[in-house]
Amino acid sequence: MPSSSGQSKLAALLADELRELGVAEVALDEQAIVTGIKRGKKRNQPKIGFIAHLDTVDIGLSPHILPQVLHFTGADLCLNSERDIWLRVADHPEIWPWTGHDVVFSDGTSVLGADNKAAISVIMTLLSHLEGKEDTHGDIHVAFVPDEEIGLRGAHALDLGRFACDFAYTIDCCQLGELMLENFNAAAGEIVFRGVSAHPMSAKGILVNPLLMAFDFVAEFDRRDTPEHTHDRQGFFWFKELRANDSEAHLDMIIRDFDDRAFERRKEKIEAVAEGLRARYPRGHVEARVADTYRNIASTLKDDPRAEALLFRAFEQVGVTPKPISMRGGTDGAALSARGIPTPNFFTGALNFHSRFEFLPVAAFEKSLEVAMAICMLAGKPPP
Repeated sequence: MPSSSGQSKLAALLADELRELGVAEVALDEQAIVTGIKRGKKRNQPKIGFIAHLDTVDIGLSPHILPQVLHFTGADLCLNSERDIWLRVADHPEIWPWTGHDVVFSDGTSVLGADNKAAISVIMTLLSHLEGKEDTHGDIHVAFVPDEEIGLRGAHALDLGRFACDFAYTIDCCQLGELMLENFNAAAGEIVFRGVSAHPMSAKGILVNPLLMAFDFVAEFDRRDTPEHTHDRQGFFWFKELRANDSEAHLDMIIRDFDDRAFERRKEKIEAVAEGLRARYPRGHVEARVADTYRNIASTLKDDPRAEALLFRAFEQVGVTPKPISMRGGTDGAALSARGIPTPNFFTGALNFHSRFEFLPVAAFEKSLEVAMAICMLAGKPPP
């Protein structure tokens, strides 16, 4: 870690800029984790944290992001004339509310990367705006971590001694007004099937095909208990990748559910199906490896409601209507919450994440910054 050299370069740039902004105790480690503290003079108030991730999702598009600001008039938008890439309004009605606004897009050959560069921008701009205003806030901790998109790896590795806040916020995904107080429980599974190889001329009664073992394993699951057939608070299994040769097959899958008990039952089902395959293929071998990735933050927020309450006050302060959502995914906050730091999430303002049609309305982006600023200003004030 990190999984890409670009994250190390970005981390170094951010560490330098934090020092230029007068942030104290700036630290950058070999894993590209950056931390620092914006000191404030207000005492007897909670220590707040903000965390964002350095990586951008890889969905097989260009790694080179060329952002552009276009004014949306209500008509289809040409993102790339050379390659004839258009955002068609009929296909993306979610852009309608931003008629008459400036909107940030990529050139259509890549994602935009607002997930999570928009959050990095909000946090760095926040720190810039707080310069010379130390009398108005307490200590504010910041962290930038790598590899959120591949298992929240940076948040799991973050030394909490360097991020010693009472509660924190991620600013990740979500359109204007959305805030996340609940997310999936998540686990990842790797199922290993070992067969018996043989030449087809003498395979009868000898060959055990690990690829067919994997097919039989998948067939034991409900075809409609998958991401493309579920929504809202419904969980799912998702078979992600299969790698096989004559002797061995590896099946990667993920497990998601909001409900703790249902989540445990899903993991139990994997082992039960594996046991059934062992009985069906006594000369083969089946190993099910399942590990939790992150947990639902809801229980942690109930134990310490301060982060949630302050977030709602900040929304009210800046005139944004809260839209609580149950996130069918997770953020670095899920990892931090499981480690004892309650960490809800609020919007960057962007839409269509993990897509060439990802976009960020400038007005929504600015509101995200206003919310972050209000959190810092309101932290030491009792609610009305």
